Amino acid sequence: MGAGRGVFLPFADRAEAGVLLADALAEAGLSDPVVLALPRGGVAVAAPVAERLGVPLEVLVTRKIGHPWQPELGMGAIAEGGEPVFDAELLSQLTTTVEELEPIVARERAELARRVRAYRGDRPPPVTAGRDVVVVDDGLATGGTARAALRAVRASGPRRLVLAVPVGSSRTVKALGEEADQVVALATPAGFYAVGQWYQRFDQLTDADVLTLLRRER
Repeated sequence: MGAGRGVFLPFADRAEAGVLLADALAEAGLSDPVVLALPRGGVAVAAPVAERLGVPLEVLVTRKIGHPWQPELGMGAIAEGGEPVFDAELLSQLTTTVEELEPIVARERAELARRVRAYRGDRPPPVTAGRDVVVVDDGLATGGTARAALRAVRASGPRRLVLAVPVGSSRTVKALGEEADQVVALATPAGFYAVGQWYQRFDQLTDADVLTLLRRER
């Protein structure tokens, strides 16, 4: 299936998508970049990007904030170092208040902290102030976690903030252009309903998989 930038979908896997994304970012004129992957899937895409740019692979942990009765329905998201970002339109449609979501936010904060310890240990977070920062994920559907990540990074004062994904919903890519200085998306195909549909192999990664990739790239 044809896509933009000479890319053909579906990608074989996240590694192949990452190599193609790395090629595009190598032409983006980045200066002293920091590559931040959104675990778990974004880490496998970001590994070739960090290698191509010659920088360490780092993570920016995010967590989805689900609906009290439908946990898979994302009402918002939170990223380390940032505040919860909610989908105001969805909150209104479902007549759900932020106060009702507070117990879920508390649980996700705890899980976020656990994952930060698991992925980074005692290492401090990377310095992003005054630098070009590339936030990488394996795709954009609704973009909730990416939005939370971008806002958390923006608050740190980066010189330039880039969101990079192999594939995304055209609507979401356009919307997140208001949050990032640049969005690099290799493909924005029609009929987009889930990130996984654009990969032949889209395995769910474990914490162990993420740690293996991080150790190899570091």
